[in-house]
Amino acid sequence: MNNNLVTLTEYIIKKLVVDEDSVSVKEFENDDENVIQIEVLISKNDMARVIGRDGRNINAIRTIVQASSSISDGKKININVDSY
Repeated sequence: MNNNLVTLTEYIIKKLVVDEDSVSVKEFENDDENVIQIEVLISKNDMARVIGRDGRNINAIRTIVQASSSISDGKKININVDSY
């Protein structure tokens, strides 16, 4: 498990949302050992803030986290965002 990437993702997401307490970020196992699967759960009200216009915010988050991964171990990062 790569806690640094999860922590980085959580930090960025929490800076975007209104309800920081509703943010949950976890890493899950993936069939491909070269892929890190990060799942983000946020309030439905914050979904537009995290995704951004035309997906710009979430794509920027993915780029930052992917770049951090490249420095450490070069694995591919999948970040999925869902709401409740």
